[in-house]
Amino acid sequence: MGMKMTRSRAQDPNVCGVTAAIAVIDGKWKTVLLWTLESGPHRPGELRRGLPGLTEKVLTQTLREMEADGLVHREVHDVRPLKTVYSLTSFGRELADALEPLSDWGHRRLEKLTEAQPVS
Repeated sequence: MGMKMTRSRAQDPNVCGVTAAIAVIDGKWKTVLLWTLESGPHRPGELRRGLPGLTEKVLTQTLREMEADGLVHREVHDVRPLKTVYSLTSFGRELADALEPLSDWGHRRLEKLTEAQPVS
């Protein structure tokens, strides 16, 4: 049950809204890229420098999927060498706003888990 299964869910009209939303942000880097692009447009090189462990191949694939899902806008400037800039669409910005309370909840859960750890 790899990425393809989850991505097909993003288009399935019979899934619940939460499942449809999660299908769009599934994967290690999508939410991180969403938060990063919230601060403004970035070039691929800048995104990679800010995210150690993210390879160029995975970055390209992830941004393409986010573009296909309408979250990210890719603009190519006709200069030499070609300059590509990624920015959030208004739809992507709405998603980032919608995810903020979920992110807060996730951090609270992690704090609870930490508190529950027995001190050795």
